[in-house]
Amino acid sequence: MAVIVWITEGTWPACVDAARTHAPAGTEIVLLHVTGHEIPGVAHGAFAGLLGRGHPERDPGTRLEDLAATSARQLLDAAADRLGRTCTRMERTGRIEREVVTAAQGAQLLILARDGDHTHLGPHSLGPASRFVVDHAPCPVLLVWPEPAPGIATIPPPPHPPHHR
Repeated sequence: MAVIVWITEGTWPACVDAARTHAPAGTEIVLLHVTGHEIPGVAHGAFAGLLGRGHPERDPGTRLEDLAATSARQLLDAAADRLGRTCTRMERTGRIEREVVTAAQGAQLLILARDGDHTHLGPHSLGPASRFVVDHAPCPVLLVWPEPAPGIATIPPPPHPPHHR
Protein backbone atom coordinates (compact mmCIF):
# COMPACT_ATOMS: atom_id res chain seq x y z
CA MET A 1 0.00 0.00 0.00
CA ALA A 2 1.14 3.51 -0.74
CA VAL A 3 0.52 7.18 -0.23
CA ILE A 4 -0.63 8.77 -3.49
CA VAL A 5 0.27 12.44 -3.96
CA TRP A 6 -1.74 14.13 -6.72
CA ILE A 7 0.62 16.53 -8.49
CA THR A 8 -1.04 19.45 -10.30
CA GLU A 9 0.32 22.72 -11.61
CA GLY A 10 0.30 25.40 -8.94
CA THR A 11 -0.62 23.29 -5.90
CA TRP A 12 1.90 20.45 -5.95
CA PRO A 13 4.42 21.92 -3.46
CA ALA A 14 1.85 21.86 -0.64
CA CYS A 15 0.98 18.24 -1.44
CA VAL A 16 4.61 17.16 -1.45
CA ASP A 17 5.24 18.98 1.84
CA ALA A 18 2.22 17.19 3.34
CA ALA A 19 3.61 13.83 2.19
CA ARG A 20 6.96 14.62 3.81
CA THR A 21 5.15 15.50 7.05
CA HIS A 22 2.47 12.79 7.19
CA ALA A 23 3.87 9.73 5.40
CA PRO A 24 5.95 7.65 7.82
CA ALA A 25 9.48 6.76 6.81
CA GLY A 26 9.52 3.63 4.69
CA THR A 27 6.06 4.26 3.24
CA GLU A 28 5.88 3.96 -0.51
CA ILE A 29 5.05 7.34 -2.00
CA VAL A 30 3.61 7.62 -5.49
CA LEU A 31 3.64 11.00 -7.21
CA LEU A 32 0.68 11.03 -9.59
CA HIS A 33 0.14 13.39 -12.49
CA VAL A 34 -2.89 13.09 -14.76
CA THR A 35 -3.10 14.80 -18.13
CA GLY A 36 -6.59 15.45 -19.43
CA HIS A 37 -7.42 14.13 -22.87
CA GLU A 38 -9.84 16.90 -23.81
CA ILE A 39 -7.57 19.49 -25.46
CA PRO A 40 -5.51 17.11 -27.62
CA GLY A 41 -8.75 15.38 -28.56
CA VAL A 42 -10.29 18.62 -29.77
CA ALA A 43 -7.14 19.41 -31.76
CA HIS A 44 -7.16 15.92 -33.34
CA GLY A 45 -10.82 16.33 -34.27
CA ALA A 46 -10.39 19.82 -35.70
CA PHE A 47 -7.41 18.73 -37.76
CA ALA A 48 -9.24 15.70 -39.13
CA GLY A 49 -12.35 17.74 -39.88
CA LEU A 50 -10.55 20.61 -41.58
CA LEU A 51 -7.62 18.97 -43.28
CA GLY A 52 -8.54 15.33 -43.47
CA ARG A 53 -6.52 12.42 -42.24
CA GLY A 54 -3.95 12.33 -45.03
CA HIS A 55 -1.10 13.98 -43.09
CA PRO A 56 -0.94 12.61 -39.53
CA GLU A 57 2.53 14.10 -39.01
CA ARG A 58 0.93 17.58 -39.12
CA ASP A 59 -1.76 16.79 -36.53
CA PRO A 60 -1.55 19.47 -33.78
CA GLY A 61 -3.12 17.06 -31.29
CA THR A 62 0.03 14.95 -31.38
CA ARG A 63 2.15 18.01 -30.63
CA LEU A 64 -0.13 18.92 -27.71
CA GLU A 65 0.16 15.38 -26.33
CA ASP A 66 3.97 15.62 -26.53
CA LEU A 67 3.98 19.01 -24.77
CA ALA A 68 1.67 17.70 -22.05
CA ALA A 69 3.89 14.65 -21.46
CA THR A 70 6.99 16.85 -21.21
CA SER A 71 5.24 19.17 -18.74
CA ALA A 72 4.07 16.20 -16.65
CA ARG A 73 7.59 14.80 -16.45
CA GLN A 74 8.97 18.20 -15.42
CA LEU A 75 6.37 18.56 -12.66
CA LEU A 76 7.01 15.04 -11.41
CA ASP A 77 10.78 15.62 -11.43
CA ALA A 78 10.38 18.86 -9.46
CA ALA A 79 8.04 17.14 -7.00
CA ALA A 80 10.45 14.21 -6.52
CA ASP A 81 13.32 16.64 -5.89
CA ARG A 82 11.26 18.52 -3.29
CA LEU A 83 10.14 15.28 -1.63
CA GLY A 84 13.77 14.28 -1.13
CA ARG A 85 13.13 10.56 -0.67
CA THR A 86 12.57 7.52 -2.82
CA CYS A 87 9.29 7.61 -4.69
CA THR A 88 7.52 6.29 -7.73
CA ARG A 89 6.32 8.59 -10.51
CA MET A 90 3.05 7.76 -12.23
CA GLU A 91 1.71 9.49 -15.33
CA ARG A 92 -1.84 8.84 -16.49
CA THR A 93 -4.00 10.31 -19.24
CA GLY A 94 -7.78 10.50 -19.38
CA ARG A 95 -10.62 12.05 -17.39
CA ILE A 96 -8.57 13.57 -14.63
CA GLU A 97 -10.91 12.99 -11.70
CA ARG A 98 -11.59 9.37 -12.65
CA GLU A 99 -7.92 8.60 -13.22
CA VAL A 100 -7.04 9.95 -9.77
CA VAL A 101 -9.76 7.85 -8.12
CA THR A 102 -8.61 4.76 -10.04
CA ALA A 103 -4.97 5.35 -9.08
CA ALA A 104 -5.97 5.65 -5.41
CA GLN A 105 -7.50 2.16 -5.38
CA GLY A 106 -5.79 0.27 -2.56
CA ALA A 107 -3.79 3.29 -1.31
CA GLN A 108 -3.52 3.98 2.39
CA LEU A 109 -3.80 7.75 1.79
CA LEU A 110 -4.44 10.20 -1.05
CA ILE A 111 -3.04 13.72 -0.70
CA LEU A 112 -4.48 16.55 -2.77
CA ALA A 113 -4.74 20.33 -2.53
CA ARG A 114 -7.66 22.70 -2.67
CA ASP A 115 -7.80 24.18 -6.15
CA GLY A 116 -10.76 26.56 -6.05
CA ASP A 117 -11.35 29.83 -4.19
CA HIS A 118 -8.44 30.31 -1.80
CA THR A 119 -9.89 33.44 -0.19
CA HIS A 120 -12.75 31.76 1.69
CA LEU A 121 -13.26 28.63 3.71
CA GLY A 122 -15.98 26.40 2.37
CA PRO A 123 -17.04 24.23 -0.54
CA HIS A 124 -15.97 26.68 -3.24
CA SER A 125 -12.35 26.04 -2.24
CA LEU A 126 -12.55 22.84 -4.30
CA GLY A 127 -12.73 22.77 -8.08
CA PRO A 128 -14.97 20.23 -9.84
CA ALA A 129 -12.30 17.54 -10.32
CA SER A 130 -11.09 17.79 -6.72
CA ARG A 131 -14.67 17.70 -5.42
CA PHE A 132 -15.26 14.50 -7.42
CA VAL A 133 -12.07 12.95 -6.06
CA VAL A 134 -12.89 13.85 -2.45
CA ASP A 135 -16.42 12.46 -2.85
CA HIS A 136 -15.35 9.21 -4.56
CA ALA A 137 -11.89 8.40 -3.19
CA PRO A 138 -11.58 4.72 -2.23
CA CYS A 139 -9.16 5.57 0.59
CA PRO A 140 -8.59 8.21 3.28
CA VAL A 141 -7.93 11.69 1.90
CA LEU A 142 -5.66 14.43 3.19
CA LEU A 143 -6.86 17.74 1.78
CA VAL A 144 -4.35 20.58 2.12
CA TRP A 145 -4.38 24.29 1.44
CA PRO A 146 -1.77 25.28 -1.18
CA GLU A 147 -1.09 28.45 0.82
CA PRO A 148 -2.05 29.57 4.32
CA ALA A 149 -5.75 28.97 4.91
CA PRO A 150 -8.03 32.01 5.20
CA GLY A 151 -9.39 32.89 8.62
CA ILE A 152 -12.63 31.50 10.00
CA ALA A 153 -14.25 34.89 9.48
CA THR A 154 -14.44 33.90 5.79
CA ILE A 155 -16.98 31.14 6.49
CA PRO A 156 -20.21 32.08 4.72
CA PRO A 157 -23.02 33.19 7.03
CA PRO A 158 -25.73 30.66 7.88
CA PRO A 159 -28.89 30.80 5.81
CA HIS A 160 -31.72 32.86 7.21
CA PRO A 161 -34.48 30.84 8.87
CA PRO A 162 -37.74 30.69 6.98
CA HIS A 163 -40.33 33.24 7.96
CA HIS A 164 -43.21 31.97 10.03
CA ARG A 165 -46.70 33.31 9.36
